[in-house]
Amino acid sequence: MKLGNKVAIVTGGASGIGKGICLAFAKEGAKVCVVDVDADRGAKVVDHLKTAGAAACFVRADVGEEPDVVRYVADTVATFGRVDIMVNNAAVIQQAKVVDLDVAEWDRILKNNLRSVFLGSKYAARQMIKQGGGGRIINISSIHAELSEPQAAAYTASKGGINAFTRTLATELAPHKITANVLQPGATFTELTVPMYTPAVKKALFERVPLKAIANVEDIACGVVFMASDEAWYMTGSTMTIDGGYVMDGSLPGAAYWTE
Repeated sequence: MKLGNKVAIVTGGASGIGKGICLAFAKEGAKVCVVDVDADRGAKVVDHLKTAGAAACFVRADVGEEPDVVRYVADTVATFGRVDIMVNNAAVIQQAKVVDLDVAEWDRILKNNLRSVFLGSKYAARQMIKQGGGGRIINISSIHAELSEPQAAAYTASKGGINAFTRTLATELAPHKITANVLQPGATFTELTVPMYTPAVKKALFERVPLKAIANVEDIACGVVFMASDEAWYMTGSTMTIDGGYVMDGSLPGAAYWTE
């Protein structure tokens, strides 16, 4: 029960990694506010949590709209009395080459992926400062904040922005004992990505990923639980990468500079 009596908000909590984080938080004793634009899926996650004996609520919100963000923070406080943990997880992606990318599509992705992190962090931090006692802000980025992803320039820009934003946020909130950190997942099985991982894609991935595996959402959620816990009190402005070694590995698949 690492998060006993803690109150957490998780955006994009109705599916994928966000849903995994909600389940892991509840298992560790947290009260969870699930935030998502998909009301049907969000309600199902809350029902699942309540059936398991956890305290949970759902707020439908567009995470890139300021009034919606103000509302989901206020609703969480009205329901549970406070906010201790904020997880900015919601994200979208759209494939298009830079030369073909429409400005409106760029703005939509940056709004959902990056502006949402600014807004969620801003209003959660205000509540944490008001109530005292510190807090945790965890922003879900991607290994593609560091690695290119062709035909996903808006997505990679948003994820790189999250990393830079979080470092500044951590500096500003440190006097209030509120930490701000980033978690970068690598390849992860979710409802959305399972069809993408064809045998050909897996073969190519495993030539680059030293552990030769794709993560499950539970593997990512474990890292988020640690960052949300009291055990991570001395960690701020940092980036945790859970990717099977993908980013760190500079070897040449199938070749070597030296032989024994």
